Amino acid sequence: MKVSVLTIFISFALFCFVVPSNAQQVTTVKGKIVNPANEPLIGNVILLSAPDSAFVKGAAFTDGNFELTGINRKEFFLKFNSLQFPDTIIRVQYQGEAQLNLGTILVARSKYHLNEVQVVGNTPLVRYSPSGTVEVNVANTALASSNSVTEILTRSPNVLESDGRFSVFGKGEAIIYLNGKQITAERLASIPTSQISKIEIIGNPSAKYDAEGKAVINIVTKVKTDEGLMGTFNQFLTHSPFGGNNASSALDLSYMKGRLSLVGNYSILWGETKERLHTIRTRPDADDYLNSDLWTDWNRKLKNYSNYGLGAQYNFSEKSNLSLAYSGYLEKMGGTTNSRNSIDTKTDKSYYTSGIKKDDHRWNNSFTLNYNLKTDSLGSTLFVGTQYSKFNSDVNDFIEENSVVNTTPGLRFLKNLVGQRIWISATQADYAKVFASGNRLELGAKFSYVENTSATNFYTGPDGSNFKQDSGLSNKFKYVEKIPAAYISYSGTFATKMNYTLGARGEWTNYDLTTSANSGQSLSDSYFNIFPNASISTSVNKWKLRAAYSSRITRPRYQSLNPLVIYQDPFTTIEGNPNLIPEKTHSFEVGANYSDYDLKIGYNYTIDPIDAAALRGSSPNSYVLKAINLYRGHLYFATLSKSFSVRKWWNSVNSVSLNYLKQVDNKYDFQMLTPRPQIYLYTSNTFTVPDLFRLQLLAWYAGDKYSGLYYDQHRSTVTLGIERDFLRNKLRLKFMANDIFHSTASRGNYDVGKTYIFFDRTYSTNYFRFIVTYNFGKLTKTDFKTKTTGQSENNRAN
Repeated sequence: MKVSVLTIFISFALFCFVVPSNAQQVTTVKGKIVNPANEPLIGNVILLSAPDSAFVKGAAFTDGNFELTGINRKEFFLKFNSLQFPDTIIRVQYQGEAQLNLGTILVARSKYHLNEVQVVGNTPLVRYSPSGTVEVNVANTALASSNSVTEILTRSPNVLESDGRFSVFGKGEAIIYLNGKQITAERLASIPTSQISKIEIIGNPSAKYDAEGKAVINIVTKVKTDEGLMGTFNQFLTHSPFGGNNASSALDLSYMKGRLSLVGNYSILWGETKERLHTIRTRPDADDYLNSDLWTDWNRKLKNYSNYGLGAQYNFSEKSNLSLAYSGYLEKMGGTTNSRNSIDTKTDKSYYTSGIKKDDHRWNNSFTLNYNLKTDSLGSTLFVGTQYSKFNSDVNDFIEENSVVNTTPGLRFLKNLVGQRIWISATQADYAKVFASGNRLELGAKFSYVENTSATNFYTGPDGSNFKQDSGLSNKFKYVEKIPAAYISYSGTFATKMNYTLGARGEWTNYDLTTSANSGQSLSDSYFNIFPNASISTSVNKWKLRAAYSSRITRPRYQSLNPLVIYQDPFTTIEGNPNLIPEKTHSFEVGANYSDYDLKIGYNYTIDPIDAAALRGSSPNSYVLKAINLYRGHLYFATLSKSFSVRKWWNSVNSVSLNYLKQVDNKYDFQMLTPRPQIYLYTSNTFTVPDLFRLQLLAWYAGDKYSGLYYDQHRSTVTLGIERDFLRNKLRLKFMANDIFHSTASRGNYDVGKTYIFFDRTYSTNYFRFIVTYNFGKLTKTDFKTKTTGQSENNRAN
């Protein structure tokens, strides 16, 4: 098997290298349009054939940067037009570079752009690429008012969040990338929202992406291209009728001089937030009767939530650069967790209350070193990078537990001390060979190492002083994972208009797990997987058609494997499951794009899908919340999207999706529900009143979900914002009302054996926020041009 796989890889690579090249032509052209003040402009770029000046294709640009691909011509004209500058035409000829970067193009001011007339452009929220990737702009849109990456993602189209995990509607759980490089969920807290340019939602990732997850969400940060010092200060003031008040301040600085660029950021969040869970568990059978009515309130006090970062990039030449970046965060959380549980059984009537005084500390430090090299004039590139991160978490909980069983009162005190350390390192190398025909071969390798250790010490003290360790609730855990991986991908064009990508990724997973729980356990495993993928796209008149296949894996989260016990109340605990195995998914999708419409239809087949449930514990009235593997999953989905603009005062992005999920279980005694389609609606609108203000309306609705295991009740949100710029756009004031009807609660029910379980989780998503943004600094024009290709690789410096 190993020999045949190696043979396939070598044969495929040789085939890619011997593909004949077409005549030498320009395949891609890009650049930046600025005025004499070095300000980026808004407009359109139109490709005209030479010598008859016939229209070939065109595109719009909103931040000065333009790019046209699939040109395949030796000579052509580019026409730029806008209300901000007079029509400008330039002649372009092939001069040895297939991927041409024109650098900065200076255009004259429009004679209509006088002091009394100001042209204002709105950045479109969403763009759909021919491959099916959804690009969500953040800068200068409604999403820019978010004070965390989590807020941005949950307000993006088709992205949902549950218990810290992000999923793409119609695909499933997504992994997070930052500028083309995978990061952990913990690192999200260290990304400043003011530095985010856009979000890429990739439903069919190529082989260069890790095989983890069913989709990829790539966060792309802004890139500084002009000399000078620039800074942005943001102040957020938030009030939630449910969760309380909090405030956030953020400062971002960037500096560029010649070949050196520097960036830095610091932000701090403090205040309070709240979460509430209502759970009812019922066993109606007379011989085993139980009714448990549990309320849990997490009243979190954010003492100091800080994130910070520094980065530097040095351009050795127009072809190479080296970058070093540091990022980190510190989280100090206090507050209380209060629960009350009324339990009725066949023989007893009990009432339990508990209060937990929280004292949690978490911090992270991450370092990244990257090198980029442009190896030839066609745009071939080499990237080598390494990353090291360390995460620390310390929990010091003091618990007071009161009970009344029948008429007998009880009191005891507990302590929960948890120390967790996670070390992550990853090194990768990527090489992209661009041929004169525009075809592209990509090769790469990566090695990642993860070590996750934790120690949980649980103590009980009846009088609140003489505490003794509870060995049943204490645990030591260590998990070590090593994954070497390699990939190959080839993309090209045949029959003039047919674009294709073929690729495969191999990953060899090795892990060792030891725990002191259950008298000690030691688990280890090693397995190799190959993940092929393929896509094809073409244009027929005004239609753009595509089809794709990808295979993915979802490994259990480190914490899901850790059998440590998290106390919630005397009869409810959260525990990891060291017996979890990865789930594997085969995804098929077809799509079409016409004008502003985009349609995609797909099917996912999942083996050993990972889910979660409340299972009966060791004692008659206890329940354990843990992750489990089901047998199979079948997901069918369809999404139709439509974007439109009404002159210059209304921009709108809309989508409607349908999901049909059927899960199959052959191990647990679940009562499976008959699956039904789930609907998802999304709309984002910006209304502009010239010289006055911009009004932004965002809303989404996720209908009732019958997945076979769970029934999840419908959820929705409506967000309204208004903003205005002052001082020549240096100062921006904005007011926002988020989740106006407070309807994002996660509620539903399911059955396990003879137990019916209802849950209702409410978040602090209903809030009013006032935002002040001030931009300062001065840019100067530079003659030095960084002509590196592959924007995601360059962005890795930030």
